[in-house]
Amino acid sequence: MFQASNPRILLSIFGLLTSLLTPPALASGEVNVYSARKEDLIKPLLDDFSKQTGIKVNLVTGKEEALLQRLQSEGVNSPADVLLTSDAGRLAAAQQAGVLQAVQSASLNQNIPAIYRDPDGYWYGLSVRARPIIYARDRVKPKQLSTYEALADPQWKGKLCLRSSDSVYNQSLVAGMIAHHGEAKTEAWARGLVANLARPPKGGDRDQIKAVAAGECDVTLANTYYLGGMISSSDDAEKQAAAQVAVFWPDVQTTGVHVNVSGAGVTAHARQRDNAIKLLEFLASDQAQRWYAEVNSEYPVNPAIPPSATLKSWGEFKADTLNVAKLGELNAAAVKLMDRAGWK
Repeated sequence: MFQASNPRILLSIFGLLTSLLTPPALASGEVNVYSARKEDLIKPLLDDFSKQTGIKVNLVTGKEEALLQRLQSEGVNSPADVLLTSDAGRLAAAQQAGVLQAVQSASLNQNIPAIYRDPDGYWYGLSVRARPIIYARDRVKPKQLSTYEALADPQWKGKLCLRSSDSVYNQSLVAGMIAHHGEAKTEAWARGLVANLARPPKGGDRDQIKAVAAGECDVTLANTYYLGGMISSSDDAEKQAAAQVAVFWPDVQTTGVHVNVSGAGVTAHARQRDNAIKLLEFLASDQAQRWYAEVNSEYPVNPAIPPSATLKSWGEFKADTLNVAKLGELNAAAVKLMDRAGWK
């Protein structure tokens, strides 16, 4: 029988066993981010964070569904510390899938109003986008517009363009309608929208704005930051299209304009949890919030930070005070309702 009586041999065996049982240490000065937001919409902020903190950000970008599936399949072995995504519905889906963990931060709670974060701290909104009515300046008078509900009226038959029901932005809008009006009334409204379509749903928000400018329809729904991006675009065609439309704020006398958030959460198995929280706190800081407003044409989630000149030019509006977490809770009901209404 072999006996390891030599102290050096014993130390070698102990070191080998320790290396096998202990997972490799990750650098304390790093944080790994999975982002469903396009790189150019977030990387400049991440670079500033690295410069100020010395913490290196390793960024992986991809589609929302793909990143969620990746986090689920990686499980405890996932290298991700932070998940960034573009809608409260996506954040809620990640929470429900068990890939996020609850964190608490006095800084985050101070800078982010309660209606723009998960009540239990699983995710935090980082920028606000509104989804108003966009209309053709030369064919529609503002006095013809009033509410989201009124877009289902017969006067808009053949004059409405919309994205498909696959759009999480439209799903969240419908979820908000369900929260305020119930499923029966919301389904009747959705059927009215479908009856008023000028063409089958297709394309993104910018495509809807371009369709209004081109005369394919007179009104649409789009997130404000898409219009802001078109106004500042280097593409002359996009600029010209943006100049032919205007923003109308619906429901200002009732529930308010539908708003949503881009946001982030710390992943369930984050190995660099402290750095992940530091990154979220930075993204909610005054500096980052100003960047969201000036560069991305998004409304700051922090009410102390003013909107950009472009955002101000559209006027002030009353935002819906519904906690955006509700949009995620009602997402499944919204998708089923849209399917029943024939919203393709």
